Amino acid sequence: MARDYYDVLGVQRQASADEIQQAFRKLARKYHPDINKDPQAEERFKELNEAYSVLSDPKTRKRYDRFGEDFRQIPEGWEERVGAGVGAGAGAQGRGRGGRVRFTDYGEGFDGSGINFEDLFGGLYGRGGGGRRRGPVPGADQEAELQLGVEEAYHGGHRSITLAGPGGQRTYDVNIPRGVVDGQRIRLAGEGGRGSDDGPPGDLYLRVRIKPDTRFRLEGRDIHVALPVTPWEAALGATVPVPTPGGTAKVTVPKGSSSGRRLRLRGEGMPNPRGANGNLYAEVRIMVPPELSDRERELFEKLAAVSTFDPRKPR
Repeated sequence: MARDYYDVLGVQRQASADEIQQAFRKLARKYHPDINKDPQAEERFKELNEAYSVLSDPKTRKRYDRFGEDFRQIPEGWEERVGAGVGAGAGAQGRGRGGRVRFTDYGEGFDGSGINFEDLFGGLYGRGGGGRRRGPVPGADQEAELQLGVEEAYHGGHRSITLAGPGGQRTYDVNIPRGVVDGQRIRLAGEGGRGSDDGPPGDLYLRVRIKPDTRFRLEGRDIHVALPVTPWEAALGATVPVPTPGGTAKVTVPKGSSSGRRLRLRGEGMPNPRGANGNLYAEVRIMVPPELSDRERELFEKLAAVSTFDPRKPR
């Protein structure tokens, strides 16, 4: 059984949207594969993204609270036909570990409110036929993973993917929205499970996974990048180029900058078609020449002789 999404984020089931977001950000920083080198960190990070993508969407969270881990198997719009007994009316008897609904708890295909799941969904839950059907049954929604690079997610575009299924391999032409982020789903209408009794097919959802990048680290729509600068650029200030997924930008390094200082480029993060773009944060990293010329050595020695700066002295 999959872990309860609330347990994954370490929040109560009644947690507010802000509490869920804060918990996700804290844990995402801890387990991001670019930061945490533990072999299990990447899987933990994916688990966090999965939980957050469900609980951060009020509509999806409501379905999850009601149906538990099986919420994707209930076609959207069928909540009222399933009946209120599956949700709040189910009580402790009808919930499994972590508050999930376990349809098998009710026995003989019933949900405790007089609705026969076998009659309603046919063989959707793996039981044999024999019950009277109630008209067309829509196919179940399905989900697969779509891995994208940072720049591909930034620009969007078209991509063909091939997925293996019960009927063999199928190729899909996917329109990737510009600025798609990790955990976001792309819907392919009508490409899910087949319906029964002339019911419409379900949808196929592609869950986006952003692959680790050597240059860019993502936190939501914010992009973090290292900014190498020379000692004199850091000391005197300078305008230097900084890479972004959309191309090279310019950033001003204030004089007296030390390694670790973050410079924000507002709106230069991941695009957001429905709101404000993310920001790009360039982190200053002071680099010294690996080998010094005679003149460079002479100048550094002069600087060392006249400077009173001591970085180890408390300020």
